Amino acid sequence: MDQWGRPYPDPQRFPSGRGGGGFRPIADKVHAMGLKFGIHLMNGISTQAVNANTPILDVRTGKAYVENGRQWRARDIGLTHRTCAWMPKGFMSVNTDLGAGRAFLRSLYRQYADWGVDFVKLDCIFGADYSPKEIVTVSEILKELERPVVLSISPGTAVTPALAENITQHVDMYRVTGDDWDSWKDVRPHFDVARSFAAANKIGAPGLRGRSWPDLDMLPFGWLTDAGANQGPHRTTSLTFDEQTTQMGLWSMAKSPLMYGGDLRHLDDRTFNLITHPTLLKINHHSRNNMEFGYIHSERASKPDEQSGRSKSGYPVDVTNNGGMVLGLSTCSDKSAVGWHRSSEDRICRSHGIQNGNASFCISKAKLLPTS
Repeated sequence: MDQWGRPYPDPQRFPSGRGGGGFRPIADKVHAMGLKFGIHLMNGISTQAVNANTPILDVRTGKAYVENGRQWRARDIGLTHRTCAWMPKGFMSVNTDLGAGRAFLRSLYRQYADWGVDFVKLDCIFGADYSPKEIVTVSEILKELERPVVLSISPGTAVTPALAENITQHVDMYRVTGDDWDSWKDVRPHFDVARSFAAANKIGAPGLRGRSWPDLDMLPFGWLTDAGANQGPHRTTSLTFDEQTTQMGLWSMAKSPLMYGGDLRHLDDRTFNLITHPTLLKINHHSRNNMEFGYIHSERASKPDEQSGRSKSGYPVDVTNNGGMVLGLSTCSDKSAVGWHRSSEDRICRSHGIQNGNASFCISKAKLLPTS
């Protein structure tokens, strides 16, 4: 950390930051490549700074923060009873009711902006670590900056649409699930989470710089390490390619931020083609009013004649609990769609007798799944 108790790049790992440059040299290099530069932070202030009782920088004067005739320090603003749930010895919340607390956060994010940071993932501030006052304070400070900085908050454990109700307008994106690793048991709960946030109209709700987005967490594809093993050993993802395709499809339809979790230096062609699939990216960027289509309405001809009387099902078919039934999406020109035709704007039918003598079958829009 620096003399003001703010985190600073380790000169052993980031030698370009020596001499006061911080992350600026790396950010400049990243920007020259046409990319954005982001950092992952913990909330509040470090235990190291509180233990050292460092002074607080007042960015307005360039000197130590003074209020009511006294100089304020780290121990005055650190909330020792509100430590990070998964890093309790590392960081704690800041008392934003105090001018000194707000001054510390202002100096912190001004420094990140000066370094050229474009994206901040702020951890230990949402979900089980929910600190609404600090989220709002950071959001207000970012609005003061001369350059835009995207604000992402986490963790997503125990997050519900109700918890997000009063905070989404202050952020750009927010985690809504726990950590997502390359296991189908991690991926599967995201279907229910995506449904609930879509039903609550939280996808693309008003946000810090326009709109905000529920974040389903990273895409654990390609070349990975095990959880907590930053230096390896490395391995390929444990998800099958079908599982990866399903996950990418869900993330795209839920309009989740697409955060790749693998090693970009070892990106195979199949993974690259999946995460850059033009149709999925169009869905993720340009689709609207996305909701779970949990029910279909079906009708089957009672006689071979396509125009004969029809018997409609007396209840919707729940495709999520129907012995593995899957509704796939295709175009009428696809050879796999032979026998199907579009009978109206919201209705498609399969012609009689095309395969195994089956009767005509139609599907159309029906009511959505209940949202609660």
